[in-house]
Amino acid sequence: MAVQPDRIDYKIMRHLQDDGRISAKALSELVNLSARATLTRIRDLEEAKYIRGYRAELNRATLGPHVAVFAEIVLKDQRQTAAAQFERHASACSHVVACYLVSGRYDYLVRFGCRDLEHYTELSNAWLDDGALGIEKIVTNTELKTIKEFRGFPMMKL
Repeated sequence: MAVQPDRIDYKIMRHLQDDGRISAKALSELVNLSARATLTRIRDLEEAKYIRGYRAELNRATLGPHVAVFAEIVLKDQRQTAAAQFERHASACSHVVACYLVSGRYDYLVRFGCRDLEHYTELSNAWLDDGALGIEKIVTNTELKTIKEFRGFPMMKL
């Protein structure tokens, strides 16, 4: 595949973000290509790592009680080794839904998915008590209502 995807590739990616289970035939009709040409482009986009995978979007409301918490985390030490240690721990934690290194008042914004606030409190206290993580402070923001969930990146090239 060429280094830069073209307009049709961006259309394919946009439609796959909207519906990862769309058939090649239906997708080919949306982008005005044959099913074979569409499949070839999809494979090329996958090989070039523009498409990393496909997932099911779960309905959190049906999964039972849960709470989403956003934690603003400040590290005591700004050296790369300290950051790497924290990032490894966050990446390995099954309750971390997303973790971002950010600029501003804190170092990381971490979204947790927990059974309840007590569960989150136990988890955050364990992180604070783990001296190897080097956490100075955690400021917690509890999700009250989801207005818009992440549904994919905008395809700027379309």
